[in-house]
Amino acid sequence: MSSSSAVPAAKPPIRDALVAAAFRLFLERGFEQTTVDDIVALAGVGRRSFFRYFPSKEDVVFPDHEGCLADMTAFLAASGPEHEPVRRVCDAARLVLRMYAENPAFSVQRYRLTRRVPGLRAYELSVVWRYERALAEYLRGRFAGRPDGTLRADVIAAAVVAAHNNALRSWLRSDGVGDANAAVDHALAYVQTTYARTADDPVVHGGPAGAGAGTGEDVVVLVSRRDAPLWRVIQELETVLDRP
Repeated sequence: MSSSSAVPAAKPPIRDALVAAAFRLFLERGFEQTTVDDIVALAGVGRRSFFRYFPSKEDVVFPDHEGCLADMTAFLAASGPEHEPVRRVCDAARLVLRMYAENPAFSVQRYRLTRRVPGLRAYELSVVWRYERALAEYLRGRFAGRPDGTLRADVIAAAVVAAHNNALRSWLRSDGVGDANAAVDHALAYVQTTYARTADDPVVHGGPAGAGAGTGEDVVVLVSRRDAPLWRVIQELETVLDRP
């Protein structure tokens, strides 16, 4: 094929070009020393184009988080009563992992840059907080009206984020080597084992000895024959509960 018939390579989308230019300059000059003007000059676009895609220089370091947060919110909003809530928020956290794992080289590069720039670490914390709030809001709705429902929602959301980030950062520190999905699954299993079986159960106060003492709650102990039919057990229980 002659050179005259060759199809020129398509230019990357402006957003991608800005991200690529920004990271090249951040690595060469440093984040603080790089200006928006430097980025747009290297990308070959105007300042207006930059601010059409990114509100600030910090946002160009985390270009995919807004979309990921929107996906997570939509995923949780599509949940039904058939979804076990703790498993559901763990699955939502995996959407964040998928974003990182789609481009390991870029994710590792961003992690290294963020570790070196205090302002970016603070920005990252604000992003993590927004993910945690999305998980907590969903759980609050599921636990509404239950004892300590809000407390449980917030604690579980924080645990999911902590487990996810522990595994994710270990993977990033290894330069993206290994199976990130397996690492995150292992970490989230701790959360599910701890909270999933009891998250939808009412809180039980007291214990076997002196249960209900000082709580204002009645404790009923029913003794029945092992071979008694279920209807008989229910009848005996109803008789006891009807007593004044």
